[in-house]
Amino acid sequence: MYFKRKVYDQLSAWKEKYSDKYAVLLEGARRVGKSTIAETFGRNEYKSYILIDFSKTTDNIRDCFEDIANLNMFFLRLQAETGVTLYEHESLIIFDEVQLFPQARQAIKHLVADGRYSYLETGSLISIKKNVKDILIPSEEMKIQVYPMDYEEFCNATGNSYELLQQIYDMGTAIGQATNRKLMRDLRVYMAVGGMPQAVEAYVEGKNFSEIDMVKRQIISLYEDDFKKIDASGRISALYHAIPAQLSKDSRKYRITSAIGKKNNTRAEELLYELIDSKTILPCYNSTEPRVSMADTKDFNSYKLYLADTGLFVTLMFIDRPVTENDVYAKLLSDKLPANLGFLYENLVAQMISASGRELYYHTWEKAGSTHYYEVDFLISEGSKVNAFEIKSSGSGKHESIKAFYKKFSNNVHDIYLLSQKDAGKDENLLLKPFYLMPFLIRHKSDFKY
Repeated sequence: MYFKRKVYDQLSAWKEKYSDKYAVLLEGARRVGKSTIAETFGRNEYKSYILIDFSKTTDNIRDCFEDIANLNMFFLRLQAETGVTLYEHESLIIFDEVQLFPQARQAIKHLVADGRYSYLETGSLISIKKNVKDILIPSEEMKIQVYPMDYEEFCNATGNSYELLQQIYDMGTAIGQATNRKLMRDLRVYMAVGGMPQAVEAYVEGKNFSEIDMVKRQIISLYEDDFKKIDASGRISALYHAIPAQLSKDSRKYRITSAIGKKNNTRAEELLYELIDSKTILPCYNSTEPRVSMADTKDFNSYKLYLADTGLFVTLMFIDRPVTENDVYAKLLSDKLPANLGFLYENLVAQMISASGRELYYHTWEKAGSTHYYEVDFLISEGSKVNAFEIKSSGSGKHESIKAFYKKFSNNVHDIYLLSQKDAGKDENLLLKPFYLMPFLIRHKSDFKY
C-alpha cells in the first residue's frame, strides 16, 4: 500500500532542477518508507527505472561495478542483468540500501558526470558511516531526510480532514469543547498507531491494536538487530530502551550511566552518537543562552532523547509486557492514561518539530534560592527571536516556568505557548493551543542539504 508522502514533492523538485548535477540520497531510519517512495517515484516520473536492492542483489549486478571506467559497458551489462531498457534523460537508476555496497555510492561521481540518467539512493545511517571509511563520498549528492509519516500524512492516509485543522488554526479562536474532544481523539489515534508506514497500513486495513502493536514490536526488534551489528554488547539497545523511563523521571537531561552503567565515557558517547545516527531517536539539546543562536549555545553534555516515532514510543513503554496484557491503547484512546505519562505528549511534539526539518532545543535554569529549576520544553527560532513551548498532558495547569522564561528573555521572545488537550485560548500573553495545532505553529524548513 502506498501513501502520499511529502518527500515525493521534494523529489519532484530535485528532478526538475538538480537531477542533471546531483544524485539524491533518501536517508532515514529503517522502515520509514524510503524504498517504497523511491520505486513509486521511478515508476511514475520516468519512462523506465532500474531498482538495485543491495540487500538481496546478485553477484552479477555487483560485478558490474568492478569496472566503472567503461560506462558504455556498465550500462549494457546493467540492462542485460535486469531486463530493463534505459533511455537517455528519461530513466532513473535506484541504488536501494546503498550503505551495503559502498562501491555503488562511490561510483555516483562518475555516473552523474556522465549525464545520461538520473540516480536515486536510499540508505540507513546506522551502517552508512561504518561502510564508507575507504571510499570517496560523492559531492554530487543531495540529501533528503525521510521521517515517519507526520500528522498531515496520517490524516491523508486515514481519511481525516487536515484542511479542517488549517481552517481552525487560521480562525485563531476556540472551536468548542465537543469538537476539540473529537479532534484530540483523532490525534490520540495517531499517537497510538504512529507514523511507520507498516503500522499505518495495518490500521487502515482494520487491524486491531494488538496486531498493530505486533507490527511495531517487529520494527523495534529490527532496530535492535541493527544496533547489535554496531555494538554486540547490547549497550546501544540499552540506551534506546531507557528513553521512556528517563523521560518519565522528569530529569533535566538524559543520563547515559543510568542506562548502561559507569564505563568508558568516551566509548559510551560514541555509542550514543551511533544511536543518534540511526535516526531512530531525536536528540533535544539544552540551549544555554536562548538570547542568541541556539545552535551556537547547544550544550552537548545536556540533552534529552525522544523516539523518532511516537507510535514506537508507546510500544517501547510497555514492551516488557505481552501484547495480550497491554491495555495502554484503550486508556490512550479514551484519555485515561495516568497523569505521569505526560512525557508521551512531549514525544509527540518533538516528532512534530523534527518532521519540519528543525533541530530540537529546550532550556533549563535554576530557581534563585532553591534546589528546584525552571524548564521550557521546546524552543523554536522565529526570525531573530524564539518561540517557547510548554507541554501539559491534561489541563493547562500551572505554567510558572514559561512565564518566568518570558520575563527573563522578553526582548528575545516572539511568542510563548502552552500546549495541552484543552481548546485554544489565552492567558495574558500566554497562547493556549491544543496539540493538534502544533504543526501550524512551526514554519517548515527545506530538507535539501548540499
